[in-house]
Amino acid sequence: MAMPTKFLTASLLLSLLVLHLSEADHDPVNSNLAASSPPKKIDCGSACKARCQLSSRPRLCKRACGTCCSRCSCVPPGTAGNYEACPCYASLTTHGGRRKCP
Repeated sequence: MAMPTKFLTASLLLSLLVLHLSEADHDPVNSNLAASSPPKKIDCGSACKARCQLSSRPRLCKRACGTCCSRCSCVPPGTAGNYEACPCYASLTTHGGRRKCP
């Protein structure tokens, strides 16, 4: 008689644990906190140094890249292009409508 009771109690506890874990995955409060958290800070100096290493005007490139990096907290990989990796970086423009970020 004690064996079925223990089995029933164990299965009930296990099902409650599974139910709790599945509801935790769909918790809107936690997902909103993750979406509103500030972006991670990156080392803009080294990221821009790598981005501007082949530039014909490295000081100008690093200055513009640093401004964009500080606003967006990201720098696309490689020395040119790859703007899809960092949409914020690609969206910044000058007053003349040209891309601000190298």
